[in-house]
Amino acid sequence: MAVTKTEGWKAKSWYNLVAPDMFGKANIGETVADAPEKLIGRVIEVTLGELTNDLSKQNIKLQLKIDRVGGDAAYTKFTGHQLTQDYLRSLVKRQTSNIETNISVKTKDNYTIRVKPSCFTIKRARSNQLKAIRQIMNNVIKARAKELDMEQFVQEIVTGKLSASIYHDVKPVYPLRRVEVRKTEIEAEPIAS
Repeated sequence: MAVTKTEGWKAKSWYNLVAPDMFGKANIGETVADAPEKLIGRVIEVTLGELTNDLSKQNIKLQLKIDRVGGDAAYTKFTGHQLTQDYLRSLVKRQTSNIETNISVKTKDNYTIRVKPSCFTIKRARSNQLKAIRQIMNNVIKARAKELDMEQFVQEIVTGKLSASIYHDVKPVYPLRRVEVRKTEIEAEPIAS
């Protein structure tokens, strides 16, 4: 006898998705699965605005991955973040420079994180200024990563504190309109001993 669609659906259970500790273990929705082990590894995308009930943070998309299931709860861990494309496009203006860099840093607790910041200038910058700005961005990110553990570092990125630090250090070199960390990815976690 073949299993009908409704019988297959009834066999599945609902699981509450729980955000990581750094986001206050907030409930971020529900997902369905017929076996809890099938949830592990599933990636969920949620905006920071939905997590914090702050509509000004709707342009920040967080990637969370389910790493364990307990009872009817699926617990997630942070794997990266990204700014929405429409928001990034709104920052690009004519006769200005967009300076991007791409750097892998190691946090105090040995997480390797790839960070991709962007600086948007008021007017078009010369190549030697672009080089200096890129160097300052890399130095600020390396210094902050060395001082902070992964959770603190991610908090600084999504709250805009890291962008503010970069803005503050680059301002004497060239006037900036905006600094954003457009993307992060956790590349490697510390090996448990």
